[in-house]
Amino acid sequence: MDVRRTVPVALDVDSDDAVLLEDTVNTFLWSAQYVVDHAFKGEYVTTSKTTLDDETYDEVREKTDGFNGGLVQAARNKAAEACKSVVARWKNGKKASKPTFTSPHVVYDKRTATFHDEYVSLATTDGRIEADYVLPDEDSDTPHSEYLFSDEYETTGAELHYRDGSWVLHIHCKKEGESDTSEKATPENGTVLGVDLGVNNLAVASTGTFWTGDEFDHWRQEYEKRRGSLQQCGTHWAHENIQAVGRKEEGRFKLMLYRISNELVAEARENECTVIAFEDLTDIRERTGASWGHKWAFDRLYEYVEYKAAEHGIKVEQVDPENTSRRCSHCGFTHPDNRDGEGFECLKCEYENHADYNAAKNIGLRYLRRRQNAGDGGVPLGVRLNSGMMNVNGGYSPAATEARTGVHAESHDCSRG
Repeated sequence: MDVRRTVPVALDVDSDDAVLLEDTVNTFLWSAQYVVDHAFKGEYVTTSKTTLDDETYDEVREKTDGFNGGLVQAARNKAAEACKSVVARWKNGKKASKPTFTSPHVVYDKRTATFHDEYVSLATTDGRIEADYVLPDEDSDTPHSEYLFSDEYETTGAELHYRDGSWVLHIHCKKEGESDTSEKATPENGTVLGVDLGVNNLAVASTGTFWTGDEFDHWRQEYEKRRGSLQQCGTHWAHENIQAVGRKEEGRFKLMLYRISNELVAEARENECTVIAFEDLTDIRERTGASWGHKWAFDRLYEYVEYKAAEHGIKVEQVDPENTSRRCSHCGFTHPDNRDGEGFECLKCEYENHADYNAAKNIGLRYLRRRQNAGDGGVPLGVRLNSGMMNVNGGYSPAATEARTGVHAESHDCSRG
């Protein structure tokens, strides 16, 4: 199984090249939007990359004065994937509208970008530009040294992003997997780690480990206060400092989420889990009342867990979140009144526990049932709890030590800030 990583690298771009990159971003987004608009013209939405390429490639190049062919194809791919996502949501009975592209970015591959040790060469609307990497100290233990400059990893492409006056290249790296035999063999004896995401607790695992949102909320409010104070000044100096505050905020949160992802994967490994199951993140803001900042954090955390887990042959999946917060993981009874804030008490069997912990177990069970219904012979045996394992029917099996002593303590065990 291949292992993939994405490493963000800041670029040192001079003013003339910045103008070219901004023009390239605008042209790339326009091209992707043109393809989407074309895909939605007919009776059915066109999602085939080949069809969209045949029907739009020449037109896009003509209307953009010969925009780089590789970037035109990258924009087409971006548009096709967005259209596929909309059609998939429709098939699942969910609402979705025609995609629009507003986030300033460009997708590069090996044809349109050349990656060197200290700089990158990027195609633009007018030839190529070269931009130096802004890198941390060579001795520091960072993703740059671990992946970008590792002989084990191959650079496959990148996405260029522009935010708050800064250019950042998200470089994609890949390491070829040695063998997939372990991936095929382990699920028969493995277990699932269910993970619930939320506002008060960023993550809760079915093993009973909590990662609270206190630190995240504290710093989010702190940075908001700093921005508010600077906005009242209204000076150019204040504007530049607002951008600096934004960069510090994002950097702090990424480190925090990276740490939590490492701990989540470690939790899965310690409990011999072969799958980490999350709820589908698509509509999580609507379900949880989360802010945009929390949604960003959930997405980043999932991405970090996904690529970290791949190193150890652990799958990361998303499941339908419907009623996971209202369903009793003990007897299966589902009712809105089962949950009251952070407390959960089943109206039928009177099972009581923390609501997020109950939801984490239900997420794990949802994955088990999905695999069982798929007729997969390699379905994991159960959902890992802090004191044993729960099977697909909700039955509980204590850990080996508890089976000998007769101890059964099925409650959440610890929290992490």
